[in-house]
Amino acid sequence: MDRFLPDFLLGAATAAHQVEGNNTNSDCWAMEQMEHTSYAEPSLDAVDHYHRYREDIRLMADAGLNAYRFSVEWARIEPEEGRFDEAEAAHYLDVIHCCKEHGLEPIVTLHHFSSPKWLIKKGGWEAESTIDDFARYTRYIIGKLGNELHYICTINEANMGIQVAAIARRYMQQMQAQAAKAQTSDGTVQVGINLEKMMAGQKAAAEENLKVFGVEKVENFTSMRTPEGDNIVCRAHEAARTVIKEFCPDIKIGLSLSLHDIQPVTGGEEKALSEWGDEFTHYLPYIQNDDFLGVQNYTRSLMGPDGSLPAPDGAELTQMNYEFYPEALEHVIRKVAEDFKGDLIVTENGIATADDKRRIAFIEQALSGVQNCIRDGLPVKGYFHWSLLDNFEWQKGYSMTFGLIAVDRTTQTRKPKASLAYLGSYL
Repeated sequence: MDRFLPDFLLGAATAAHQVEGNNTNSDCWAMEQMEHTSYAEPSLDAVDHYHRYREDIRLMADAGLNAYRFSVEWARIEPEEGRFDEAEAAHYLDVIHCCKEHGLEPIVTLHHFSSPKWLIKKGGWEAESTIDDFARYTRYIIGKLGNELHYICTINEANMGIQVAAIARRYMQQMQAQAAKAQTSDGTVQVGINLEKMMAGQKAAAEENLKVFGVEKVENFTSMRTPEGDNIVCRAHEAARTVIKEFCPDIKIGLSLSLHDIQPVTGGEEKALSEWGDEFTHYLPYIQNDDFLGVQNYTRSLMGPDGSLPAPDGAELTQMNYEFYPEALEHVIRKVAEDFKGDLIVTENGIATADDKRRIAFIEQALSGVQNCIRDGLPVKGYFHWSLLDNFEWQKGYSMTFGLIAVDRTTQTRKPKASLAYLGSYL
């Protein structure tokens, strides 16, 4: 095993809504409680990271990790439009201080999928006003936390809504052709969604949306995004970057993108190029002034002349229906580095499996690829495994186990897996 140099950021990642619990002012919480919900179950207490973060951070440090990527929950910080909660800001400041006490570099994400409920009432991530709203939230966070941070990821997987829209279009085509079932499509988007449930009963859902949100169509961050909405997300990132650099010019800023290792089969070359354009290259004008790019990858995507193809016959599949293919990370890093010239940080990479030996094998192969890239001079500065804890995988609920640490949710007892110590052994 080759170890990384001490200044390499080696850690694990979480998202507030997936681990903290009781995020009652967020859009996701509201949607989980609805009668016509596409969530398999509600998040409830999640894994209570909100109260147990000290234990979780200590477990990371004891394993040898030196960095922690986590998100600040906008719906906690600004539960009502224009009203900020000082106690919640103080909570996240405590998390940052705890990281530093244990020798971990805190990497803060400002937005990781969940949004305040009031934002959705205003049109959510398809509303022009969201750009100013996000900038205002960023300004508050920087005023409270900025002096303690060296890295900020503004938006997690800025391209997620575009990916969901593409998957939904393919799903509708499949349904119309009476071809594939919904679950064969879910594995091509790197987030836990129940597409079949989302597409069914839309009329009843629209009526309930009116009661809960005041709008018929909920435009949350992982909704099927329009090109206009995609532009709003990009401009929100730019606005946040401007605010951060104004107050804390030394903070390194970037966003993260969900990226597949897109591999064309014969005749699929043009389709693969178009897919990579949608997934990555069209974001370049908005991120070219960023300090780093967060690379998030879980698998590859085979592309034929008519679009994405299923995994090869006999391929090992994860709980998320992804192909087990850790080599994808190295391929994606190399591809991204052709066009993006800032630093690269792997902000998410991992596997949903009940077999921790397969997780260790995945980590070994993925990190071997990262080290190959570093040896070739590519500016890869960190790797964050997804995820630290078995947690709430959005619409899939608690059935997907991505964590380096298992959690008994009846007692919230933590049980580190062998993969946690294995990851830490690389430093």
